[in-house]
Amino acid sequence: MRRFFAIFATCLAAVLSIPTAHCQQAEVIDGVAAIVNNEVITISQVRELIGARERAMRDSYRGPDLADKVKEMRLAALKDLVDRQLILQEFRKMQEKGANIPDYVVDDRVQTIIREEFGGDRAAFVRTLQAQGYTLTRFKEIEKEKIIVQAMRQAKVTDNFVVSPKQVQDFYDKNRTAYSLPEQVKLRMIVLREGNKDDIGSGGDKKQTAEEIRQKLVGGAEFERMAQMYSEDESTSDTGGDWGWIERNTLNEQLTKTAFALKAGGISPVIHIGDSYYILYVEARKNSSVKPLGEVREEIERNLMQQERMKVQQRWLDTLRQKAYIKILT
Repeated sequence: MRRFFAIFATCLAAVLSIPTAHCQQAEVIDGVAAIVNNEVITISQVRELIGARERAMRDSYRGPDLADKVKEMRLAALKDLVDRQLILQEFRKMQEKGANIPDYVVDDRVQTIIREEFGGDRAAFVRTLQAQGYTLTRFKEIEKEKIIVQAMRQAKVTDNFVVSPKQVQDFYDKNRTAYSLPEQVKLRMIVLREGNKDDIGSGGDKKQTAEEIRQKLVGGAEFERMAQMYSEDESTSDTGGDWGWIERNTLNEQLTKTAFALKAGGISPVIHIGDSYYILYVEARKNSSVKPLGEVREEIERNLMQQERMKVQQRWLDTLRQKAYIKILT
């Protein structure tokens, strides 16, 4: 499904009720959710913003849990809408001093959506708008407001932040687990499966074949070549049974325990699980470790810079809120 549908399908959810264990009464279809200075935010606007997520949540929760989750989601959406309204109001003040978003900026945005989301098919784009209850004019208004909000947020943020070495070190120390590398082994595997009477033979024959293959490997036969000749795992036989670097959560418990007990260059005994026989070969090992600070310094600096940008934006929004009349009615 195209990402465009995911964004705009929420507009079909203007009327959604919250079932609880105690009450099944329908909610008010629409009403005022909040007042921001002299403008209102309606309940349907809140529902439009979270419609798709709310429908998905109804598949996972029931009763009071659903009611609590939906309430939490709607309050977060209402906060976002209040912030958006404050930003748009601030832009209107700037318009009185000559600020403006040229029409071609909005037109370019629409053309980008048509090209990237609809393969350049304008007719399909228009049909989708109609199916979602939009006119092209209304859609352009919505996109213009998005552009305004994004531009206003970015205008309040500069890149004149200085991240000190101490900040980087402190962030690294507090988030070492995020930069941890788990223990890994580079694995190859031969798999033989018990077949029917038309196959090599009975299960006993397959086990014997696996043991004979292992003896050849122990005697110096190349594992990659033997896997290409004998392994019945169609996904890896052509590559010599290569599984690449794996972690402890890649295989089932028995194979994992065996693989990670082997030293580099080690060959496992024949392992019988279900109707299959496995021979494992560990080419190399990597112990668990933590990426050195020097390797992740730039990433940490970007994270800290982004955090500072968000703080600046939030301080600006807090200032707008302090100067505004805001009344939450839901």
